[in-house]
Amino acid sequence: MIRTAARTAAFFLLAAPVAMAQVTPPKPAPPGAEPATPTAHSLEAADLEAFFDGIVPLQLERNDIAGATVLVMKDGQTLLRKGYGYVDVDHKTPVDPEVSAFRLASISKLFTWVSVMQLVEQHKLDLDVDVNTYLDFQIRPAFDKPITLRNLMTHTAGFEEVVRELLFTNPKDKVSLRQFLIDNQPNRLFPPGVIPGYSNYGVGLGGYIVERVSSQPFEQYVRDHIFTPLGMTHSGFEEPLPAQLEPSNGYRGTDKKPVGFEIFLPAPAGGVSSSAADMGRFALALLNGGELNGHRILQPETLAAMWTPQFRASAALPPICMGFYETWRNGLHFIGHDGDLLAFHSRFLLQPQKKLVLFVSYNSRGSESKVRSEILRLFADRYFPSTDKPAFITLSPNEAKEYAGTYIPTRRADSTKLALFSLGQSVVGVDKDGVLTVDTSKDPRGHTNKWKPIGKDLWQQINDQSKLFFIRDASGRIVRAAGDFAGAQSQRVPFWEEAKFVYVCLGCSFFILILAVLPGFSRFIRRMVFRKRPPMQPQPGTIYLSGGPGYASAAWLLVAGIAFSISKYFDSDSVIGPTPAFDKYFVLQNIFTVIAIFFSLWAVFSAVAAWLRDLRITTKIKFSLVAIACIYLVFFAIHYNILGPAHRY
Repeated sequence: MIRTAARTAAFFLLAAPVAMAQVTPPKPAPPGAEPATPTAHSLEAADLEAFFDGIVPLQLERNDIAGATVLVMKDGQTLLRKGYGYVDVDHKTPVDPEVSAFRLASISKLFTWVSVMQLVEQHKLDLDVDVNTYLDFQIRPAFDKPITLRNLMTHTAGFEEVVRELLFTNPKDKVSLRQFLIDNQPNRLFPPGVIPGYSNYGVGLGGYIVERVSSQPFEQYVRDHIFTPLGMTHSGFEEPLPAQLEPSNGYRGTDKKPVGFEIFLPAPAGGVSSSAADMGRFALALLNGGELNGHRILQPETLAAMWTPQFRASAALPPICMGFYETWRNGLHFIGHDGDLLAFHSRFLLQPQKKLVLFVSYNSRGSESKVRSEILRLFADRYFPSTDKPAFITLSPNEAKEYAGTYIPTRRADSTKLALFSLGQSVVGVDKDGVLTVDTSKDPRGHTNKWKPIGKDLWQQINDQSKLFFIRDASGRIVRAAGDFAGAQSQRVPFWEEAKFVYVCLGCSFFILILAVLPGFSRFIRRMVFRKRPPMQPQPGTIYLSGGPGYASAAWLLVAGIAFSISKYFDSDSVIGPTPAFDKYFVLQNIFTVIAIFFSLWAVFSAVAAWLRDLRITTKIKFSLVAIACIYLVFFAIHYNILGPAHRY
C-alpha cells in the first residue's frame, strides 16, 4: 500500500566489505578478453556470516533502518540465523532472531492458504465452487461467473483495491473480520480467472471461510493447527501482539518515535508476526513435505499441488501458484512470498530442489522493496552465479513502436475515491535503437532500466534478468504488460486517460478559472480598501464574469484545495492509514463538488446566453472558455470519483 522513492547506492559499496573479508580481488581481464566466468562461493556458515555482515549493517546505515533479522538454511541445517541492529532504538534492545517477532505483512497469506488446504484435505472445502457457499453474507454477482477459492489464491477474483480500515495503530479502530469484509466489499474490475489483481480483500475472504468452516476464530485456528504443531512459540496473528511474544518496534526512521503496532485488516492477509527461528520451522515443514518432528500440517501431495503453477502470462515468466508465487534468479526458481507494511518489509523464499531457505525482515520504512531485492540478487550471484546470456533480437521500427504507451496497474480501484491514483502510471517508450524503457523502473543507482526483445512480445533487461511480456487481445492489439510478479499486470490506457493529457487539461482548466476569478477578486479589494474610488465600468458589449461563471470558478478552486489538503493529510507522518474517521473529509469534498457542478451548469447556460446576446466576441469567448473548463472538471470529478460515496476507498 505504501511506497516511497527508491534509495540509491553503487554496487561496489555493497560488495566491497564482503570481498575484502573473503577473497583477494581478481586481476582485471586483458582488453578485449571475455569476462571471467563467475565462481560460486561455498554455501557454508563462515562465508555466509561474512557476506551478510558486510551487507546488512551497510543497508541499516545507508537506509536509516533500525534492525533486521536474517535466516539461511540448507538441507535442513541452519547456516545463518542472526539479528542486526535494534528492535527498540531508545533502549538499545538488539534483534534476537530466536525471539524477536517482526511484522511479516503479506507473508501471512501463506499461513492462510495452508489453513484452507488443511480443510480441503478434510473435504470441508472445495477450491472450485462459489465462495458464497461458505459465507453468511454474499459476494455481489458480476460477469455472470462466481468467484472460487482458487481465484482468491491466485489473485484472479477481479476485485478492486481497498484501503479503508486497512492499516492503523489504535486498537479501538479494529472491527471484526466479518464486519470488515461486509463494510468494505469492493466492486470487481475483471471476470474471475482472467486478469490478476493482487487483493488483500480476497485473502481476507479465505481467512473468514476458515473461521466459518472450522468454527474457530482465524487467529486461534492458525495457532492450533500450524504454530503449535511446529513449535512456533514466538508467532501469532493477534493484533496487537501480546508483550510476552516480544514484538519488535517499527520505525519510519531511527531518529523518529516508533510508529506503534501496525494493525492490519483483514488479518489473514497481513497480520502475522514471527521470529526468524519460527519461520525456519515453518520452512522446514514445507520443504519436508508438510511435516516437522513428527507433526504434519499438510500431506505431501497437497503441498505439491500448492506449488504447481496456476497462472502466468507467459511460460518465460515466474508463475503464481496456490497462495505461493515464484521468484527467479540465476536459474533458481524460488517459491514464497514478500510482505510490506509501513515500517516492516520482509522476504520468505524456499528453493525446493536445493532445500534452501532465505528469510530476511527489516523493521523500518527505509527497507522497502529494493533493499530486500538487493539481498536476493547479491546472495544468488555469489553462491549460484549464472553465465547465461540473453539472445537479443532486432525488431523493425514499426514493430518496436507497438509497445510504446501508457499503462496502469491492474491492482487499482476505478469506482472509489482511489480512482485518482490511476494517474500514477508507467510510460513505456522505445528509442530509435529498439531499446525499451519504463519510466518508473529504476536500478539501485536510480538509472532507468532498459530492455531489448528476446522473443515474440518478450523483452529482457539488458544488464539483468527481469523480463516483460506484452499481451495482445483477439485483434492483435497490445492491451497489457506482465512482469516478474504474476499477481498483477499493467493495462494500457487510452490517450484521454493518460496522465500527461489529464494534467494538461486540468492545468488549462484551472488557469482559465484563476483568470476568471482574479478580476472579481480585484474589484472586491478595490471596494473594500479604496472605498472612495468609483467602480470601473466595462466597455460597451462587455459584461463581468459574475453569477454562475464566477461562482463555478471559485467553487472548483475550493474543491481542488480540499482534495489537495486531503491528499497531503493522508501522506503525512502523523497518519498510518485511512480509517472511517476520514469519511467526513470526503463528505466535505462531495458537498463542495456538488455545489461546483451546480454552478458549472449555470456557467454553461451563461455561455450559451452570451452567444445569443449582442456582446463583444471577446466576452463570448471568455464565457465559453469558463464553460469548457467547468465541463471538463465535471467530467473529471465524476470519472475519477472526486464525487462519490464517502466511505468507499
